[in-house]
Amino acid sequence: MSTATPISPEAARPSGEPEAHRRLRALLERGLPLTPRPWQALADQAGLAEEEVMACVRRWQAEGLIKRLGLVVRHRRLGLQANAMVVWDVPDERVALVGRRLAREAAVTLCYRRPRRLPDWPYNLFCMIHGARRERVLATLESTIARLGLDDIPHRVLFSTHAYRQCGGRYVREPDA
Repeated sequence: MSTATPISPEAARPSGEPEAHRRLRALLERGLPLTPRPWQALADQAGLAEEEVMACVRRWQAEGLIKRLGLVVRHRRLGLQANAMVVWDVPDERVALVGRRLAREAAVTLCYRRPRRLPDWPYNLFCMIHGARRERVLATLESTIARLGLDDIPHRVLFSTHAYRQCGGRYVREPDA
């Protein structure tokens, strides 16, 4: 499923917009349909032309309503049960370079920088490695460390123990209860 992520719920509720645009936003919350022409499928359901749908999405991206479009991959359903978040304590002067190098690795599915939370959490770079078995993920990590020369960078491997519900952006306000 493909989803879109909004910047803020307030930005997701413009006033005075056509009802078809509200319907389109509600449809986008469910993700893009898996068809050869997902924009046309959304247009058919929202009562718009395909070009209008694409123009709305582009405008919402430009306005910041939609931050990005992406995929929600349910790793466990694909047999990837060993999902490791590797956290790194990279010297600040090296973190951008190390992050770029890790992000280029085929085994790394996600890599991003975050501020340290001292004194308890010294880690400032995070990356995900998915696999069917822990042993294989750890072997992949070790070969990545050796190949990229990251032996001197402290890190921890945190395997997930639970799959949390994943969903995309929310663009339509639920009716008040």
